[in-house]
Amino acid sequence: MKHTLKKAFVSFAAVLALGSVVAPLAASAQEEGELGTEFKATYLSDPSTLDYIFTQRQTNSMHAVNFVEGLYENDQYGNYIPAAAESHEVSEDGLTYTYKIRPGIKWVDMNGNEYAETTAHDWVAGLKHAVDVQSELLPIVADSIAGLADYINGDITDFEEVGVKALDDYTLQYTLTRPEPYFNSKTTYGILYPVNQEFLDAVGEDFGSLSPDSILYNGPFILTNLTAKSQIEYIKNEAYWDKDNVHLDLVQYTYNDGSDPEVYYRLFRDGAVSSFRVDPTLPIYGDVQKEYEGYITQQQRTGTAFMVQFNLNRIKHEATGKESNKQHEDTRQALLNKKFRQAIMFGFNRHTYLSQRYGEEFAEADMRNTLVPPEFVNIGDQTFGEVVAEELEALNSDLYAGVDLSDGQDAFYDPEKASALFAEAKEELEGEGVEFPIQIDFPVLESVPLDVNNAKSFKSSIEDALGAENVQVNIVLLAQDPYYAATYYATVASEVDYDITSASGWSPDYLDPSSYLDIYGPVDGSFIVNIGFDPILKEGAEDPYAEAREATGLYEYQKLIDEAASITDDLDARFAAYAKAQAYLTDEAISLPVYTGGSSLRVTKVVPFSGPYAYAGSSSDKFKYVKVQQEPVSYEQWEAAYEDWAANKISGSSISSNANDGEEDSEETSEESVNEDESSEEAAE
Repeated sequence: MKHTLKKAFVSFAAVLALGSVVAPLAASAQEEGELGTEFKATYLSDPSTLDYIFTQRQTNSMHAVNFVEGLYENDQYGNYIPAAAESHEVSEDGLTYTYKIRPGIKWVDMNGNEYAETTAHDWVAGLKHAVDVQSELLPIVADSIAGLADYINGDITDFEEVGVKALDDYTLQYTLTRPEPYFNSKTTYGILYPVNQEFLDAVGEDFGSLSPDSILYNGPFILTNLTAKSQIEYIKNEAYWDKDNVHLDLVQYTYNDGSDPEVYYRLFRDGAVSSFRVDPTLPIYGDVQKEYEGYITQQQRTGTAFMVQFNLNRIKHEATGKESNKQHEDTRQALLNKKFRQAIMFGFNRHTYLSQRYGEEFAEADMRNTLVPPEFVNIGDQTFGEVVAEELEALNSDLYAGVDLSDGQDAFYDPEKASALFAEAKEELEGEGVEFPIQIDFPVLESVPLDVNNAKSFKSSIEDALGAENVQVNIVLLAQDPYYAATYYATVASEVDYDITSASGWSPDYLDPSSYLDIYGPVDGSFIVNIGFDPILKEGAEDPYAEAREATGLYEYQKLIDEAASITDDLDARFAAYAKAQAYLTDEAISLPVYTGGSSLRVTKVVPFSGPYAYAGSSSDKFKYVKVQQEPVSYEQWEAAYEDWAANKISGSSISSNANDGEEDSEETSEESVNEDESSEEAAE
C-alpha cells in the first residue's frame, strides 16, 4: 500500500501527522468553514525515486500521483471518472479497451513552462519504459495485456506486438489476454501512467531521479522542492486542464524523525500541520480531549493491511543479536517450518501489540486477520471472510473450528494452541539438528517510541507463549537509514536483513482479490523479496534458492491463485477460488496481518470527504478536490458530511458477483473504508 504503504507497498511510519491549523477553536459548524489554500504535514521517510512507472512504494507514489495524470481517477464517492481520458469503450468480448484522450493536456517542466501536449503515444512509451527498467509494478499488468509477458521474458522482441497501441494522437487501445472487469481501476496506478518519450530520451537514466526537473508534469501539482530529511513542497499547476478543482496552492511536508510523539499536537496548535493523530497512550491525552472536545473524529478502516512479515531465506546478517552462524541457520530452518510459524501466529497477542498504538480502549478497532479484507467481496450471500473461514476449517478443524475472521477482533491468539504447535515443531526441528532457543531478530526504528514499544510487546507475547528457553526475540535498534535499507527499501533478497519485521503493509492496486494474493507468488510476487527470494524473471532461469523456495509451500499456493485467475466468467466461482487461496496462505502463516489503515482518532482541518475516495490504486493520495478549512472540523460537521457521502457513494457494500462488466465508469467498493491510510490520513476527506 499499498502502501503502500503502495501505494501498494506501504510504510506505516512514512508520514506521522498531517494537516494545517491556523485559528483558535470556534463554534461547531455543520457546513464547511472558511477555506485555506495550504496543506501541511510532517514526514519520516524520504522518497527514493520520482520514477512513477517504476516504483511500488507508497512513500514515492503518494507524491507522484499528484504530478502525473492517469486515464481515470476517483471522485469523492468512489466513481471512476474520466481524467486524461474523456471516455472509453469496451469490446463485447471484454478484451479491448479503447480510450479517447482529452486534447489540450499539457506537459510542463518544474517551472511551469510548456514542453509538449500529452498524447496517446505517451501511454505506449510509459509501458515500454516499465519493461526497460524492470518496474516493480509489472506484475500488475504483465499477464493482463496481450503479449506483455512474452516481451518481458524475451519470447518476442518487438514491442509493437504488445497489446498497447496509439491509434492516433488521441486514441489509445489496450488488448487484454482475458476479460478483467476491474481493468479501469488499474489505470489509476503508476504502471499505466504516461511518459513523454522525447523527454525520456533527453534525460536518459536521470529520469525520475530525486530532483524536480527529472520528470514532466501534467497533473494538478508541480514539485518545487525535495530536500532530503528537510522538506517536500509542491504547488498548484496553473497549466492543469482541470485546475478549477484544485483548491490548494501549496502542499508542504516537513521532516520529523518521530522521536517525540507529542510534538504533532504542538505543531497543530502552532499552525505547522493541518491535522494530528490523537494518541490515547500519551500523557497529554486528557488535555487534548479537554481542549478539542467536540472536534475529535475517527478515521474509517481502509483496505490497507499492515503485517508482521517473516524472512524465510535470510542472506544478510548485520542487524542481528545472534552470536554464531549456527544460530542463523537454526533460525532459518525454524522459519521454514510451518508448525513453528503457526506457533508464532497463535502466540502473538495482537491486542497488547495494538494497545501500544491505540490504547486499551481502541486496541481492537483496527485489527485485521487476513491479507484480503473479510468484506472486500461478496460470494453469493456470504462475505469473502466467511468463505475463507470455512476453507480454513476444512484444512484443519482442530486449529480453525468456528474461527471468525471479521475485522476488529483477534481470530488467532491462543497460547494453548501455540504451545502444542511449538512442541510438534520442536520435535521435527531437533530431528534436523536444530538447537534451541531460536533467536529471531526484529529490527526496529530506534527514533520512534511507538515502534519500539510494539516490538517489546511482540517479544513479550511470543516468549510468554512459547517459553524464552525455546524462542527469543532480539529487538535490534537501528537508526533511520540502516533500518529502511534493511527493511522497506530493500529491493533484492541479499539486502533484506531481518528474521521478522513490521516495516510495511499492502493496499490493493485494483478491485480484485488477486491484487492482494498475487504478492506472495513464489516466482515474481511483489513481496517475494520481502520473504528472502529474488524474482525469477525468465522461465527456466537458475535459482540459487530453489530448495528453500520450494520449502515455503508457495508453489502449491501459486496453483491456487492460477486456478482462481483463470475463472473469468463466474465471479462467485472466481472469488470462492481466491478464498481458498487466502485460507491456504493464512494456514501457512508466512505473514501475519495485524491491523488495517484508518480508525485513528484525529483532529483535522481537512474538509470531510472533499478528496477522492478510492479503495484501490493511488487516487487516495491525490490532493485534487481536497479542501482545507481555517478551523478544525467538528464532529457534527464530519457526521453531516458522512451522511451525505454514504447516501451518494456508489451503490453496494462491497464488490460482489454482480459487479459491473467493465463497461461502466464506476465499480463497487467496500462500504467500510474511506480513502485514508497511515501515510496520508486526511487527504481523503
